[in-house]
Amino acid sequence: MGRKQKPLPLLEGVEITGVAAEGKALTRVKIKETDETPIVVFIPFGAPGDIADIKIDKKKRSFAEGHIERLIEPSPIRTEPRCSHFTICGGCKWQHLPYSEQLKFKQQQVVDALTRIAKVELPEISPILGSKNIWEYRNKMEYTFSNKKWRTWEDVKSGKEFTDSPNALGFHIPGGFDKVYHIDKCHLQADLGNRIRNFIYDFAEENNLSFYNIKENTGLLRTLMIRIASTGEVMVCISFGEDNPEAIEKVMNAVAEKFPEITSLLYVVNLKLNDTIGDLEVKSFRGPDYIEEEMEGLRFRVNAKSFYQTNSLQAYELYKVTREFAGLSPDRAIGNAEKPLVYDLYTGTGTIANFVARQARQVVGIEYVEAAIEDAKLNASVNGLDNTLFYAGDMKDILTDDFVERHGRPDVMIIDPPRAGMHEDVVKVILNAEPEVLVYVSCNPATQARDLALLDTKYKVTDVQPVDMFPHTHHVENVVRMVKR
Repeated sequence: MGRKQKPLPLLEGVEITGVAAEGKALTRVKIKETDETPIVVFIPFGAPGDIADIKIDKKKRSFAEGHIERLIEPSPIRTEPRCSHFTICGGCKWQHLPYSEQLKFKQQQVVDALTRIAKVELPEISPILGSKNIWEYRNKMEYTFSNKKWRTWEDVKSGKEFTDSPNALGFHIPGGFDKVYHIDKCHLQADLGNRIRNFIYDFAEENNLSFYNIKENTGLLRTLMIRIASTGEVMVCISFGEDNPEAIEKVMNAVAEKFPEITSLLYVVNLKLNDTIGDLEVKSFRGPDYIEEEMEGLRFRVNAKSFYQTNSLQAYELYKVTREFAGLSPDRAIGNAEKPLVYDLYTGTGTIANFVARQARQVVGIEYVEAAIEDAKLNASVNGLDNTLFYAGDMKDILTDDFVERHGRPDVMIIDPPRAGMHEDVVKVILNAEPEVLVYVSCNPATQARDLALLDTKYKVTDVQPVDMFPHTHHVENVVRMVKR
């Protein structure tokens, strides 16, 4: 028999002192009286200044995790969360903090990452650009149908009989692929999104249509995606888990009739074991298979599989910073190049590449996902841009010294990698290519900081601009400008 673990303690009257990088709050305490030094305890949904009883859930050598068992004295900075699903759905971890405080913590996150990890010479870091809209700012939401509604522990422990439907249309709770929490109202997208989702749920219930069983892979209704563009165009894409034309027609007709404002009404039949639709045919029930976003007169076509920054208005602010740092705004030209040659690495669907193309001699975009490159080429042609070139493939395989030799040494390189940052081989090619200016756009300041340290041999940081794309979450974007030493 193994040793029985001692129950983890309840720490009474602890003051929460700070916010951690992953959106949790933190404090430093001695968990046992015999501990020599305090350790960090991470606590979700806490606010600096809270006095609370903290139940320890997990203890490691150098840190612990816990939760607030009882809030004795709320922090003076706490605010009332707007959403009834707060703390459960896993989406907005910071609704209990005023937006001004969220921005302070995000700014600090960038400062900490760049000073502690990069350890390079830094200019003064500019104040973060907050999002003008902090509610209803997302252009895309994705929901899952489930025939087994996830209930909170409070509900389960209460022992009450549940008389409501066992079906759910909502979000996977954190850490639970088969646990779907039903959503009544989400404040992250315009309310039309709530009305569409709730109508489909009610229609399915009234007509006894089956919701997906995630463990058994059976059921008609599987996933729902709603996109609402800044242009007012609306896309709805429903994924069905059964190839049942009659039932599909019934659902699609009902949605089309109820919401004439949907400009692109699509569906997918997905009989696979996962929810991704990248390799499936998307069928149009009504309207074209795309909607359009717009920036400075440029139109960007977005289909059901396209990636587009989910905060349209703030994406525009992010791209304006990127363009300015690249020296592509009228007041910040690069060297003698009247119109510079720009490389856009990790170009995605070419949004940044096409956005800066009018101020560049040529833009060369590289991206791993082939379908994204097709979108990038399409968006260039829709906007009559003939000075863009796009290549699909693994960055470290395409961006070779030979590639640079063929296409010309770039004056400016824009880099917008995934959360993991850049492969070391890519960093080497950038250092060999020696562009005059690097503009590094990042959604993860920690990996950005690591990469800046590698680039520091040849490049000096001149500007840092954090940008908040996702209010009420701990995520932050950061743009860094570097010039050749």
